Amino acid sequence: MRDALLVVDVINTFEHEDGDRLLASFRERLPGFRAALEGARERGVPVIYANDTWGRWDADGPRLVRDALAAAGGDAIREVAPRDGDRFVLKARYSAFDHTPLVIGLRELEIERLLLAGSATERCLVQTAIDARELGFKVTILTDACATVDEELERLAFRYAEEVVGVYLARVSAWTSSTSAPTNGTASRSATDGVPRTSGSGTA
Repeated sequence: MRDALLVVDVINTFEHEDGDRLLASFRERLPGFRAALEGARERGVPVIYANDTWGRWDADGPRLVRDALAAAGGDAIREVAPRDGDRFVLKARYSAFDHTPLVIGLRELEIERLLLAGSATERCLVQTAIDARELGFKVTILTDACATVDEELERLAFRYAEEVVGVYLARVSAWTSSTSAPTNGTASRSATDGVPRTSGSGTA
């Protein structure tokens, strides 16, 4: 199965409503972000960044990265910033697929499964997962490589993604320890830090 790691909205100055809470979550989850990126690069899995323009219609990827590195969370952003060879897609709405060329690039790469990481879980990340499933991709959300502004909403979002959308939930270590995600229903409850597990609803 051909995978790609899709990293949603991690290039951020955090200069917006809820920015402080999101940055705090981002710092807490930083080990998961690092592990996901390292795991993908070690395995030759394409890394694709899909990032909000933050309302700047003259934005481009390098400029967004420079601005984020110069802002309050720059030390954390530096650890997850794109590297040479990574792909970068700009978006203006919640979903990374909404009016972007992302799906074209994924089809060219013959990607079958998306591994999702990013922020905020309950907003752009889950909306991206929903659209990916609608387009026929298998989806795994790497739950410890996600940041949130509200952990209760995040738990609800994870549950909805798994039970309704058909997304698989896994910790980064579950993916990196195997060449493919575990069969649905076999991962431990720790994958979602307490979100109830169900059998037969998710898709790897």
